Amino acid sequence: MAILTSSSLIELAKSVFQIEADSVLKLKERINTNLEEAISVIMKSKGRVIVTGMGKSGLIGRKIAATLSSTGTPSYFLHPAESTHGDSGIVTREDVVIAISNSGETTELLNLLPLIKRFEVPLIVLAGNKNSTLGKCADIYFDISVEKEACPLGKAPTASTTATLAMGDAIAVCLLKQRGFSEEDFLLYHPSGALGKGVLYVVGDLMLKDESLMPIAHEDDTFLETVDLISKKRLGCALIVDNDNKLTGLLTDGDIRRILLRYPDVSVLRNKTVMTRNPKTITADAMATKALAYMEKYSITALAVCDGNNHPKGIIHIHDLLKAGVA
Repeated sequence: MAILTSSSLIELAKSVFQIEADSVLKLKERINTNLEEAISVIMKSKGRVIVTGMGKSGLIGRKIAATLSSTGTPSYFLHPAESTHGDSGIVTREDVVIAISNSGETTELLNLLPLIKRFEVPLIVLAGNKNSTLGKCADIYFDISVEKEACPLGKAPTASTTATLAMGDAIAVCLLKQRGFSEEDFLLYHPSGALGKGVLYVVGDLMLKDESLMPIAHEDDTFLETVDLISKKRLGCALIVDNDNKLTGLLTDGDIRRILLRYPDVSVLRNKTVMTRNPKTITADAMATKALAYMEKYSITALAVCDGNNHPKGIIHIHDLLKAGVA
């Protein structure tokens, strides 16, 4: 048995990437009205999407079913070998079936066809041969054929399974967008995972809104009075308002240091002279993740939370976001 050198191994791995990438990219040429029809059928269905496949196709089918379920399309994987021993009872007339078979002649899948046709369940087939038995029985057909497998022996499903997975992802993402599936929805399906982390919260859930703790000063207050206020409230900033209680400026710890260096006599200063005008703000109903994005974009640690009339209603600090697991 020949042992590959390090460079040969690297080249072989690169060839695998190239073959599989080419196989996926060629799927773009095969997307047409079949995609629109599949999305329409699944959206109209009152049941679930039943995904089925045997062997490696079955493993890919499990992933497709899981992706569909986690993005708002109820889905279930049905093992075709078990289906003939009672498990096919999960299929109802309200469902849609996605059958996966590279050859289109997988015996276990063909055994499901009488039930599917009897119940008049829409059949979406992902296969490599349109003229196969499954291909001919399909209501909607997706061609996932590949020119060659990445396996040097041409035996192990490699490029074909990658192409199938990509097609499944394309269908799932289109359904996600068609349903208007949002970040908030992710939390419902991923409450303990990284996908849902932080999505639960809106700014109003985490902001400081106790008026007695809010560092709010007037434009005409002296700079030194506001420095004292910032020190007492310990939030690192003060919101500056006008006579109509509208936010017009902000003073931060960083501003204070710069002002002390710039002005020889700070005792005569008023807030309106030295404050940062038109500070960044956010609304209480905005997602907490949006507040974090603002802070990262503008390199700030706190945001004023204002209503539609620019009246300050609270402050959201990056520490609040960190504690809540948003960041």
